Amino acid sequence: MINDVVIAGGGPNGLMLACELALAGVRPIVLERLAAPSTEPKANGLLGQVVKMVDRRGLYERLSGSQGPPQSNTAYFMFAAMGLDLSLLADSPVYGLAVPQLHIVRVLEERARELGVEIRREHEVTGLTQDDDSVTVDVSGPDGTYQLSSRYLVGADGAHSVTRKLAGIGFPGVTYDRTTVRSAHATVPAEWVDPATGALNVPGYGAVPPFLPHRTERGGFSYAPLPGHSPLINTSEWDQPEPDGPMTLDELRESVRRVLGADVPLGPPAGEGPHVLRRLTSGNTRMAERFSDRRVFLVGDAAHVYAAAGGGPGLNLGLQDAINLGWKLAAELRGSAPVGLLDSYETERRQAARRMIMNAQAQSALIGPGSDITELRELFTELLGYRDNVQHLAELIAGADVRYDMGESGGHSLAGRFAPDMSLLTADGPVRLAELTRSARPLLVDLTESESLSGVLSGRHATAVDLVTARPEPPAPAATALLLRPDSYVAWATSSPHPGPEELKTLQAALERWFG
Repeated sequence: MINDVVIAGGGPNGLMLACELALAGVRPIVLERLAAPSTEPKANGLLGQVVKMVDRRGLYERLSGSQGPPQSNTAYFMFAAMGLDLSLLADSPVYGLAVPQLHIVRVLEERARELGVEIRREHEVTGLTQDDDSVTVDVSGPDGTYQLSSRYLVGADGAHSVTRKLAGIGFPGVTYDRTTVRSAHATVPAEWVDPATGALNVPGYGAVPPFLPHRTERGGFSYAPLPGHSPLINTSEWDQPEPDGPMTLDELRESVRRVLGADVPLGPPAGEGPHVLRRLTSGNTRMAERFSDRRVFLVGDAAHVYAAAGGGPGLNLGLQDAINLGWKLAAELRGSAPVGLLDSYETERRQAARRMIMNAQAQSALIGPGSDITELRELFTELLGYRDNVQHLAELIAGADVRYDMGESGGHSLAGRFAPDMSLLTADGPVRLAELTRSARPLLVDLTESESLSGVLSGRHATAVDLVTARPEPPAPAATALLLRPDSYVAWATSSPHPGPEELKTLQAALERWFG
C-alpha cells in the first residue's frame, strides 16, 4: 500500500503540516521518535506573523487560553538589544504569544488527532529510497523495523534532520564558536522587581526591563518572568574558556557578575519543573541547499536554523513553511495543482528564510563585543528614533515584510502579502476574516458595491473556491475584493467599487495560476 504523505517528526512543524493536510482531505502518517512530547524547555512562545496565522486556523484561543483575537505589541520591543519604540507605529506587526513549546505541541497533536491524523510515537526513519512515483522509508519502531511507502515524505525532524541527510541535501552555513550562552530558571529578590513595570532593579547597575535582551561591553543579560515558572535568567559572553563539568547556578551567578558588574543573588527555582539549567558554547546559522529533492521536502529547522533568532522567530518561520507546503502538496495529490505550484514552495519559503538569516546575522553582529560595535549601536539608536526605520525593522522581526510574486495578478499593494485583519458584515451577521479561513480553502471576498464577482467562479473554481459577499466594518480595508490562498496570502486584490473587464481578467488569471 502506498500512503499519500509520511511526515518525519512530530514537533510543532510536523504537526501543523499534518493538520493542514488533513483539512485538505489528505490523511498523513506522522512518525515521531519520542514516546511523549519532550518536557525539555525550548521555545517560550510564538512571535510575529504566525500568531495571526494560528488565529486563522482557530487555534489562538486554545494556545492562549483567552478569548478574542490576538493583540499586537504596541509598546516596546528590541532589535539587537536596542529599544524599538512600537508606539510610533499606527499598526504594529509584532504579535507575541507567550506559550511554552510543550503546550504548542500538545494543542497541535490534539487538533491533528481530531482531524484523523495517525501519529506513531517511538517510530523513527532510518533509511529512504525514492523513485519517480513514491518514497519508501525504513522505520524503526517498538516492535522492530518495517518499511513504509508514500507518494511524498516531509522531513520535519529538526536541525539534525535524518531526512535531510538521507536525501543527500547539504546544510551550508556559519558556526559561531566565540559565544557562551548560559540559561537557568532562578528566583530573584522580590523587592528588586518593580511592580509597575516588571523591571529588575539591580543595585549598582540599574533597571533591566523584563523579556528584553540587554547588552553591556562585557556581554548580554536578560530577565524573563514567564508565567508559571521562576524567571528565566540568560547571559551571553564572548571568548570564555570552556568550563569543566555541567552547568551550575553558581556558574550563572559568576557570569551575571561579569556581564553586569554587579551581583544578583539567584536562588534555586520554585515550583515543579522542568527547569532550564544549560550552557551552549556555539550556534549555527544554516540553510539547506534545497528544500526538496524530488518527492522529499523539508520544513522548519530541517531546512534552516538561526543562531541569534531565538525560538519564537524560528517557529514563526517553520510553522509558516508547513502552512505554505500543506495546501500545495494536497493539490498535487488531488491532481488539481497547476504546473509549478509545488515548486513555488521552495521559491517562496527560501525567500522568507533568507530574510531571517539576514535578520539573525545582523543582530549577532550588532550585539558583539568591542567599542567599535558600541559606536555603531549608538548610531543605530539614533536611526531607531525615526518611525519608518522602526516600521521596517518591526516588519522584518515579525516576518511581515515577506511579499510573494503573484505575477500578472500582483499589481495591487496587497497582492503577495498576508491578508490584513478585517471585520465584515455578511447576510448571516458580523464575522472576522480569521473565522472565514479556518477550513484552509481558497477564499474570494467580495466587498464591491455590485457584489458581481460570483460570475468569475465557474467550472471547477465554483466548488474549489469559497465566496463571501459582505460589507466591511470600519476601518475600511485597502481593497474592495481579495482572493486569498489557503495560507491567507493575497493572490489578487482590487480597490475598485466596480471591477472592470481587465481586473476580472487578472482575477481569472490568479484563479488559474494557483488553483488550476
